[in-house]
Amino acid sequence: MNKQDLLTDMLASDRLPTLPPVASQLVALIANEDTTFTDIANLMSKDIALSAKILKISNSAFYGFPQQIGSINQAASILGTNALGSLVLSFSFLSIGTEDNKSQFNFEKFWQRSLAAGVAAKLILEQVQGANTEEIFISGLLQNMGELLFSSTFPEEYDKVLAELDEGLDNGRELETAIFGADHSFFGYEVAKSWGFPPALILPILYHHDPSAYKGDDKKIRYTSKAMYLSDILVNILYSDKPEEYNRRFKSEAKKLLSLKSQHIEAILNKVHFEVGEAGASFGMNFDEIKPIYEILQEANIRLSHLNLDYEQMNKQLIETKISLEKLTKELQEKNKWLAGLAHIDGLTNLFNNRYFQTALDKELSRATRNSSYFSLVIIDIDHFKRFNDDHGHLVGDFVLKEFASVLAKNLREYDILARYGGEEFVIIFPGTSEEDAFIVADKLRRAIETAAFKEAGVGYSVTASFGISFFDPPSEDLPNKKALIKMADEALYDAKGQGRNKVAVFQQKKKKKWFQAK
Repeated sequence: MNKQDLLTDMLASDRLPTLPPVASQLVALIANEDTTFTDIANLMSKDIALSAKILKISNSAFYGFPQQIGSINQAASILGTNALGSLVLSFSFLSIGTEDNKSQFNFEKFWQRSLAAGVAAKLILEQVQGANTEEIFISGLLQNMGELLFSSTFPEEYDKVLAELDEGLDNGRELETAIFGADHSFFGYEVAKSWGFPPALILPILYHHDPSAYKGDDKKIRYTSKAMYLSDILVNILYSDKPEEYNRRFKSEAKKLLSLKSQHIEAILNKVHFEVGEAGASFGMNFDEIKPIYEILQEANIRLSHLNLDYEQMNKQLIETKISLEKLTKELQEKNKWLAGLAHIDGLTNLFNNRYFQTALDKELSRATRNSSYFSLVIIDIDHFKRFNDDHGHLVGDFVLKEFASVLAKNLREYDILARYGGEEFVIIFPGTSEEDAFIVADKLRRAIETAAFKEAGVGYSVTASFGISFFDPPSEDLPNKKALIKMADEALYDAKGQGRNKVAVFQQKKKKKWFQAK
């Protein structure tokens, strides 16, 4: 049977999943250019349970709006009709019933991967300047819906595909084409089209495994298809048994397809596990623990190294690795709690804000005291920042703050904690770093700021900064509290400014106080 005959059977099947009535009517409303917020609110009022879900997620960390949204009309006004429609379709898609299905298909895993794909696609496209991200989440969520359709309408045939995949073969699309005449992308697109979804939303479903096959001139569809292609790779880092291969592939393809820079790619990789977990909670899905990608890759490397060891060596290293991982897990749990505070982000610079810094410093003090370890604290102040605002206006001042934050972030280690303290002041916590090493890093940052090109609209600005450092070493000194550490760093900063600015100064006890002069 060819794919067109099979598609006809699929669309006529009584086992084909269907959208709830409200979602179907909403698709028609959104397609009408004369639709108003009131029209959507009136339709949504017919489904109280769905309205409650929409309001819940609109007020969750998934969107992070500063104001409380109290009505569907307000949600439509703030989100926009297309984004609200995508949200309704997301809930509708995730609620499609599969209770009577006898396929070997793992529906729970499919929902998790679909939601992760939607989140990943949104994260990726947000890094592309000028890209339209309004509907990318629902497109990413729906990209592999053809797999669900196969398992629902032709479960016996699709089990043949699953059986061969279970043997470790990575050829799902080839197997689908051999059995059904086309892969899940084609059938997912065709069924979504029959539901009345607009082309801009569903064409990327057809092309997401091969974005180069799209020959149209719609920039939005082209970007969305590429982001969905990359999101499929990214999800495989989280869920496959070959994370290193997919990690290398994602980095290479992201640069090639969307010209993403390394820092943008790392930002995606560092945030995706947290964002997926937040989305799962917002949509009421119980996810298994999603580990950070760097931890997934680390465990994969450990497994690979074991292949080259004999049994005795392997047993010994496994024990050592287990102890190391248990220790690392405790530290990662603490760090993940910090990451759970990603809502505590400064809106201008995208760094952590003062509230997050205060909590992080409490935790670092506690950890360092408990383990008799040390760390350094740095307070940074942009020199003569008031001049930027007075001479050039606050827009230039904001530009300087954002670029300044970016320069700092690019020159720090992954585990250093950088935050905006307030105004033109920034703070850094250097875990396990001596005062001498903190000085070296701070002076590196000072020089990076001094030599950076702060240019906007062809106009360049000269920027320097002063640095004050305090050091926490529990075995060798009295234990200061958090306020004392901040005060010492602030005093060192004051001394750096007194030396003429663009300097780094380190605070020590009065009897051994000395200043490191930046060269």
